Amino acid sequence: MKTTLLGSIGIGLIATSLMAWAQPPFGGEEDIAYAEALWETMKDTNLVGEKRTMSAPYTGQHPHGAILDTMDGEITVEGTTGPVIVKRNYGGEGVSREAVWNDPDQYLGSVTVMFQREGYDPDNNDWFWAKYLPDGSLDTNPEGRPLAGRVAKGMEQGCIACHSTASGDDLVFGHDRFQ
Repeated sequence: MKTTLLGSIGIGLIATSLMAWAQPPFGGEEDIAYAEALWETMKDTNLVGEKRTMSAPYTGQHPHGAILDTMDGEITVEGTTGPVIVKRNYGGEGVSREAVWNDPDQYLGSVTVMFQREGYDPDNNDWFWAKYLPDGSLDTNPEGRPLAGRVAKGMEQGCIACHSTASGDDLVFGHDRFQ
């Protein structure tokens, strides 16, 4: 009996460990719920949605879009206050800086966000990552996993892998104030 019980416990622990290992560190229920709260906060502060504040569109690059519009600031989500960077990604036929300025909704493809949550992911400067479609729903990777949380942590491609190449240690391109 003891051997069978210990064997069952060992197999259970191995199976649980393998399941945890097989799950990417993003896109789970908690990440989705937090991303929804983040979107609502950004909407309330006019960073996204119909009443969003625009900044001057500029020429972008892969993977974000041909034209970009970036806003940053500080917000509070579920009791955590931190810096947020909101990048609106534009593309499509006829896209240009002028076209986006005149009709941003026509060209908006996605919204990518970094929100710094103290204690969330110390390995990656505590950034929470999310990629939204224009309506505020989460975009997904090719496997269908929602892009929210520690997106692509430990992987060769994706948000964290790319941003780890930014100068400084803040994972932010072009912003040194978040160090």
